[in-house]
Amino acid sequence: MRLFVSSMLSGLATRLMRQASSATVQTPLAALFLAVLIAPASAQADALRESSPPAYPQRPLTIIVTFPPGGGTDLLARKLAPLLEQALGQSVVVDNRPGASGNIGARAVAQSAPDGHTLLMVNSSFAITPHVLGTPGFDAARDFQAVINVGFIPSLLVTRADSPWHTLAQWLHPLPDAAPHLFASCGTGTPQHLAGAMMQAHQPAVQLQQVPYKGCGPALVDVLGGQVPVGIVTASSAMPYLSSGRLRALAVTAPQRAPQWPDVPTVAEHAMPGYHLNQWHGLLVPAGTDAAIVHRLNHILQQALAQDTLQEELRQLGYTPTSGSDTSPQAFQQLVQDDLARFAEMAPGLTQP
Repeated sequence: MRLFVSSMLSGLATRLMRQASSATVQTPLAALFLAVLIAPASAQADALRESSPPAYPQRPLTIIVTFPPGGGTDLLARKLAPLLEQALGQSVVVDNRPGASGNIGARAVAQSAPDGHTLLMVNSSFAITPHVLGTPGFDAARDFQAVINVGFIPSLLVTRADSPWHTLAQWLHPLPDAAPHLFASCGTGTPQHLAGAMMQAHQPAVQLQQVPYKGCGPALVDVLGGQVPVGIVTASSAMPYLSSGRLRALAVTAPQRAPQWPDVPTVAEHAMPGYHLNQWHGLLVPAGTDAAIVHRLNHILQQALAQDTLQEELRQLGYTPTSGSDTSPQAFQQLVQDDLARFAEMAPGLTQP
């Protein structure tokens, strides 16, 4: 419609100019009158042509994941990539950019062109790490536009299946010489780091010490290898090892027991009332991306999330998929802003690993 109006106005301007130069315009007054009509029509036609967004997409897309392969954020990005490929008719590449608990990947997207061809797959760490690790090289509140929050997921406290611990209380039992209880996390400033810090606040008599990794995948490697006794990781990253019997879950950080693991108690059930922590996973694009592009990406993923097949796949990984108004860009943008403010207040307790 906008292109039609632009063409119509441009044609009108051309016809009026031809008339103005023809013999039918006999007086300077008539020529002035036509000039007054021509100028706005021509200017509006030019403005409409300039504001019309280019065709999208024009080349392959890249989803930058802020953590290494094997973690929940990576798994989710690889589920969404083929859905976008099918809908957009362009290939979608998943590019893992780990480091600084997600800040390296986020900085790369913040500095990319706002044309919808570079997307950022993030979790709640995005709202935590800027307050913990200092200046990240981008403004989390201003340099990004939300596309969609795909879902929420808790973390699990896991240990090797052959470990001596069968409950969280057993693991938290005081160690000889008051040694700290080590736990692997997905990185300093991640929700898993926060989960451990919240446990420490509830159990001040027990000393917990984080062993930070560059993602949940590497953390699980060392838990499985016995280098670290317990890991706090996203449920989705632990799922394959729980299913194969290589890991045992001690507790879940959600406010209620997860339907996927009804026999795994919540952290709150272990004498920590009020304890709960879920994290979100969603897609962002650079600020300034055309609203039509954001809407198109959101619409594609909204439709995908409405399908029973994808919902079941996400639930099997431990996610609670978003639905209804929670899938809008506006709702996700507000969630990110709220969490940036909330975690800023909690950050002082997370500055040390």
